[in-house]
Amino acid sequence: MVAVAALANPPFQTDDPGVFPIHTGEAYLFSAGSRSAGGLELSAAPGAEVNYSFLSNTFFHLVVPMAYSDPSLGGSAYGPGDVELGFKWRFLDQKDDGIDVATFPLAELPTGSARRGLGSRKASYFLPVWLEKDWGPWTVYGGGGRWFMHDPGQRDWWYSGVLVQRQITPALYLGGELFHQTAQTVDGRQSTGFNLGGGYAIEGPWQVLFSGGRNVTDVAENRFSYYLALYRTF
Repeated sequence: MVAVAALANPPFQTDDPGVFPIHTGEAYLFSAGSRSAGGLELSAAPGAEVNYSFLSNTFFHLVVPMAYSDPSLGGSAYGPGDVELGFKWRFLDQKDDGIDVATFPLAELPTGSARRGLGSRKASYFLPVWLEKDWGPWTVYGGGGRWFMHDPGQRDWWYSGVLVQRQITPALYLGGELFHQTAQTVDGRQSTGFNLGGGYAIEGPWQVLFSGGRNVTDVAENRFSYYLALYRTF
């Protein structure tokens, strides 16, 4: 079992091309994990994420997690997980181009113990493209990209997803995503899954974010997954 890093666009796996004004940012304190036929993995138990904009239409991204692994066969382990670094660049804007489009390259650094099931042996990289369109209270975004893997037994794989989200009240939004992943290991299989979730503004810049879901094919690899975070802008 190898712990994976945080979801791309909390509280969902599918990302959007959104950025924020220069010299502002956002922070998350979160927990995320999944249960499979192989046991329980918490990729963030807990984790911290910070995104900050130094340049227009961009932000820098950092995730530092603690990880927990409890395989069906073998003992459990707890410790630092793999650190995630990234840089998002939005190169089309709805105000000018009718649609938001961005790329968000990520690097997963092997800072967790692979021997204990808390991380990878070697760094991996993700190169995606994300698109978004808004209509009043409705938002649709999605896209995907390719993960480049270097651990023995792993293979490069594709992720794609689409999400529909609605602002229910000024404080509450809800959404659902459908995602697909090609095989991630030499003997693995492709899978399709979903998540349902949203966010609720509790006071000032603070929000609670949440989601839960599972695979609908290759269910043994994801019987249930969740994300829960306390979020604020700054």
